[in-house]
Amino acid sequence: MAKLTKRFVEAVEPQSKGHVVWDDEFPGFGLRVYPSGKRSYIVQYRSRGRSRRYTIGLHGLWTPETARREAKALLGRAAHGGDPAEEREEERRALTIKQLCEQYIADMEAGLILGKGGRPKKETTIATDVGRLRRHIIPLLGTRRVRDITKPDMNNLMKDIIAGKTRVIVKTNKLRGKAIVRGGVGTAIRTMGLLGGVFSYAVEAGIIEHNPTHGLRKPKYKVRDRRLSESEYRTLGDILRQACRSNHLRIHADILRLIALTGCRRGEIVNLKWSAVDLEGSWTPALTRNFDTS
Repeated sequence: MAKLTKRFVEAVEPQSKGHVVWDDEFPGFGLRVYPSGKRSYIVQYRSRGRSRRYTIGLHGLWTPETARREAKALLGRAAHGGDPAEEREEERRALTIKQLCEQYIADMEAGLILGKGGRPKKETTIATDVGRLRRHIIPLLGTRRVRDITKPDMNNLMKDIIAGKTRVIVKTNKLRGKAIVRGGVGTAIRTMGLLGGVFSYAVEAGIIEHNPTHGLRKPKYKVRDRRLSESEYRTLGDILRQACRSNHLRIHADILRLIALTGCRRGEIVNLKWSAVDLEGSWTPALTRNFDTS
């Protein structure tokens, strides 16, 4: 036990199993530390003869001081016959899709929603996700309660986006700027993938028990199986070699060469760091033989 201060909270080491550290100055107020390193503030109290635990929120969104004040208010409600955990459960059962999406957006912008590689989503990804949530999902399902959503609802939502029911022209923050929202198959597939992540977030938060997008059949869209032939690779090699002779084209030629050899995305090569390159083992004659024009 110890007083929960910012320095103490951030210094607590995670264990193989989640554990709780209780505040020694305020009984019932504690910190839950997950094996992943995530930390959340909790309060423990008794209601109708039962011990109840209430999660206040994640460290980062909450500080020890604000969480302690919230814990005092919660314990005060419990002392007067209330049950904050049960009240929250009732509130979650009535949560709408719009409220869930906005909650997801707030956590995403705070860096609490992890993307590829277990890292917070990039700003460009967040902007795209927010657009899909607010331009497709919320207009079609926003007023529905989260707990009432079923797999048939997901099928209907996907069909509506494919059919262009969310098609609209939206003004942006730029001068005379506008965004054209078209819908379609590609948009529907990506939007349903994002919605699956939102529902997984809701499952982890205890809002619902099952993800209604699981098992959803999505249409195939622009499956690309075209590969360059050996002669086409030779032609590409000639073009890149000629481009390398021009100082202002050399960097672009190098980027295209790496994309062709590795299959990486453009952004992955543009932002590539030397620390991520295996200089000794990755560049071999086997990789470059198709660019040889001799």
